[in-house]
Amino acid sequence: MTKTNTEWSIYLVRTRLDTLYCGITNDLSRRFLMHQTGKGAKYLRGKGPLTLEWSHQVDSKSLALRYEYRIKKMTKASKEALVNQTGSLPILCD
Repeated sequence: MTKTNTEWSIYLVRTRLDTLYCGITNDLSRRFLMHQTGKGAKYLRGKGPLTLEWSHQVDSKSLALRYEYRIKKMTKASKEALVNQTGSLPILCD
């Protein structure tokens, strides 16, 4: 059995209420379309229009889950700083 290396994305979606939702996926365009059509996370239903504000690819689901956990614990100001930065994820490093 061949093991495939699937890239995972961590992403932030902004709602019309200016909140930031964090999630992970292995297909960002498909997942964002699901959110836009009301078939994604319950949190985002009825809060459109939605915009994809930030995303970052990682090599494994476990790493994506760790980053998602850390981002969800961040303050709104810290999430905004993450959206506004470019490059890697130094804001999430231990």
